[in-house]
Amino acid sequence: MTDQTKIALITGASRGLGAALAEALSPEFHIVAVARTTGGLEELDDRIQARGGSATLAPMDITDPDAMATLCRSIHDRWGKVDLWLHTAVHTSALTPAHFVDPKEWTKAVNTNATATSVLIPYVSPLLGEDGHAVFFDDPKAGEKFYGIYGATKAAQMALARSWATETERTGPRVSIIEPVPMPTAVRARFHPGEDRDALTSPADEAERILALL
Repeated sequence: MTDQTKIALITGASRGLGAALAEALSPEFHIVAVARTTGGLEELDDRIQARGGSATLAPMDITDPDAMATLCRSIHDRWGKVDLWLHTAVHTSALTPAHFVDPKEWTKAVNTNATATSVLIPYVSPLLGEDGHAVFFDDPKAGEKFYGIYGATKAAQMALARSWATETERTGPRVSIIEPVPMPTAVRARFHPGEDRDALTSPADEAERILALL
């Protein structure tokens, strides 16, 4: 790798859309893949290498601010930048009525979906600079029945992202928000366990569509 290597940071890269985006980008970008699941990251690395790409695996929890600070400092020291940040990491709480919200599930969702985003934006922004591009993925469930925990915390994440996008329109980095189509991912299965998964768009196909938009 050279100083001209393009760097794509993908938080939530071990499976689903994050993994598909990492694979699709790997011919042109060096992938910094972040996820808690080491096995999933190693399998992703095998697929990226099979495509002739390269990756740096970061088996870390995005809710750990110290780990994220270490990661971003390491990226700065090695490459000095991030060209593209794709934030796909999310916690999907079980569907439940609002009056049965589990405090532990609420805290976990807040930490992953909202608080971690509030930490990562200040950490990653200097790496993106004026010319980088950050991408967030919307899933508008706020206000729908039984989606109280997920809907509220995902809406908080999107509010942060939209504010950042508005604030950086003239100065950069570019901030995009995309709503993916339904895919047969673990996230989707948790909410729709009896659904015909064959009728859904594959993560690989959706990754190609999203990257074409970007």
